[in-house]
Amino acid sequence: MIGEILADTSLDCLKMLPYLLAAFILIEALEHYSGEFTKKMLLRVGKAGPVAGAVFGCIPQCGFSIMAANFYAGNIISVGTLLSVFIATSDEAVLIMLGNPDALAMIAPLLAVKLVIAVVAGYAADIFLSEKISSPKKSGNLCKEWGGHNKEKGIIKSACEHTAEMFIYLFLFTGVLNLCVEIFGIERLSAFLLGDTMFQPVFAALVGLIPNCAASVILTQLYLGGAISFASVISGLCTGAGVGLAVLCKVNQDKWENVRVVGILVVIAVASGLFLELLM
Repeated sequence: MIGEILADTSLDCLKMLPYLLAAFILIEALEHYSGEFTKKMLLRVGKAGPVAGAVFGCIPQCGFSIMAANFYAGNIISVGTLLSVFIATSDEAVLIMLGNPDALAMIAPLLAVKLVIAVVAGYAADIFLSEKISSPKKSGNLCKEWGGHNKEKGIIKSACEHTAEMFIYLFLFTGVLNLCVEIFGIERLSAFLLGDTMFQPVFAALVGLIPNCAASVILTQLYLGGAISFASVISGLCTGAGVGLAVLCKVNQDKWENVRVVGILVVIAVASGLFLELLM
């Protein structure tokens, strides 16, 4: 059984490699050439911040969440814009779906729902919660460590490194998931993950808080495998801002403010997931 699982897992992951590499090359090129444009846009958007943040956050990479965390710590963008970026960010989820031709039709609904949630939540936070969440900051206290990406490596080398890293994550988790499905069956696995209950979006939102692309890999693979619902993967990916949350905690000096931001993010994610569960 182990041999069959390893063979199936290897075959599934190898099939995704060309798609993943192509997607990472595209994303690396976009990040390499559009970083300054994105920076200028976020600096100038003003009241349209939550809309711009949500749009940029939908682009499948963690660079924008890192940028938003630094801008927020520097008193450049509002808490609503920060939350809209975090909510719209899906980290590696879209790339995994791009690497799986059977999942391509799922990308548009996922991004559309997250975009709506991000815009609505962003404006609601700016209107009703900004004074309660944010403390006054010194203007211009902007951290220069955006982290994560070294442009000196070049687009192809960086894309290959990201592809290799993603392949390892996918191979490990897909293998474990296939083993669990083989032993327990998809119905029992889904039940273990609180399937068919109102608590699954809560579980997914907590998983999404892991400040690493592993969270989006886990959630996406569980969703594609049928173990969690669409509402739950939305909930998890709304909190799954990648390393953006870790950067926020590092660069923003007010730790209680960081706790409030994370708390509001979790509440929005869980409420959105529960609402979608009721609709579906």
